[in-house]
Amino acid sequence: MSYQEEYRQKLTTAGEAVKVVKSGDWVDFGWCVCTPDVLDKALAARLGELTDVNFRGGILTHRPAIFDVPNAAEHFTWNSWHMSGIERKAVSEGFSFYAPIRYSELPGYYEKGFAPVDVVMIQVAPMDAHGWFNFGPSGSHLRAACDRAKTIIVEVNQNVPVCLGGFGNSVHIDEVAIVVEGENPPMDLLGGGGAASEVDLAVANLVVPEIPDGACLQLGIGSMPNAIGKMIAESDLKDLGVHTEMYVDAFVDMSKAGRINGSRKPFDRGRQTYAFAAGSQKLYDFLNNNPECMMVPVSYANDIARVSQIDNFISINGAVDIDLFGQVSSESSGVKHISGAGGQQDFVMGAYLSKGGKSFICCSSSVMDKKSGQLKSRIRPTLVEGSVVTATRTNLHWIVTEYGKFNVKGKSAWERAEGLIGIAHPQFREELIAEAEKMHIWRRSNKR
Repeated sequence: MSYQEEYRQKLTTAGEAVKVVKSGDWVDFGWCVCTPDVLDKALAARLGELTDVNFRGGILTHRPAIFDVPNAAEHFTWNSWHMSGIERKAVSEGFSFYAPIRYSELPGYYEKGFAPVDVVMIQVAPMDAHGWFNFGPSGSHLRAACDRAKTIIVEVNQNVPVCLGGFGNSVHIDEVAIVVEGENPPMDLLGGGGAASEVDLAVANLVVPEIPDGACLQLGIGSMPNAIGKMIAESDLKDLGVHTEMYVDAFVDMSKAGRINGSRKPFDRGRQTYAFAAGSQKLYDFLNNNPECMMVPVSYANDIARVSQIDNFISINGAVDIDLFGQVSSESSGVKHISGAGGQQDFVMGAYLSKGGKSFICCSSSVMDKKSGQLKSRIRPTLVEGSVVTATRTNLHWIVTEYGKFNVKGKSAWERAEGLIGIAHPQFREELIAEAEKMHIWRRSNKR
């Protein structure tokens, strides 16, 4: 039987396909921009007759139809590996929950049976001549999920770019139980947090001079990393490499400016390595069938041992709050969950161990509290009670705000307090000094 004939035999409607889902099932709902569309709508139409269906997914870029099922919490839970604003809002609706993970281990959770899977539903690119459906820009852990699933359902979308890599980026028609042809919606667009602000540019001006020729880059998402990427694109840096968790628009800009060639990487030379991607249409067009771009499982992209072998590895990530001891909270504010651990801990440690490597935690020095309308410092005496520590004080490297940069590596408690207060918003420095004195981490001879 030809692959095309097998495809035709397995092709059905979304309404028929979702009948395989039963009460109590664990359903893997794809990842980021490759969350299913017509399957989601069809499943929402029958979810009212089911109970205790447990979905897994993450970094949602649009609100799924299943979220709008009446009395949703009575019928399902949404279990997120990494929350977006959409999932964060759903927490208050009673059916969305975060699953704390070390993201680099996620494929292993499936492989070792810690994350059972009854049904996988994912959007994929059209089948190629050899019977393979590419996962598009959302590879991450999907190969491991497919390996454990009892039933695999693919939703074909003509607009999903084919993201090459070599392993962990596709599923074969022989493994697929059901094929559904979707309505071919365009890929969700994920902005970089808006235009760069003065604060973003100030931080970028502090970070970019620390990057040498031949460095290998990892960037988080947001306006600040994008500002750094834009500044790199406009610099005279050369021979840069990419080994990152998430591929963002800034890498496209750097590539088109001729800054990236990967010639100094010790492995995957000439390739831009990443676990998943989301951004503008420009990004999807750049990734489509581009052999320079290498999508791999997150267990490969985020592996500390692998990252640490890359000389001059540069990791750039954000934070919610930082305390005077050097603890970084990047996923919650108190008990209010915001995003997820992602690969920050892995890349901070990988860069810390890299020869010539540097990790940068970048954030604005202050933030306006929406409820009170008051300005609050992101550098605090201690983290808000209940806040989750994402990057520990023992492997922290550079902290950067618009007021300066400070290397905490090797610094004692009083040196850290002095250095971090020195890059805090001036409005809060005296208050922070007073709190540091109470905590016995401020010396009389310290600068005020």
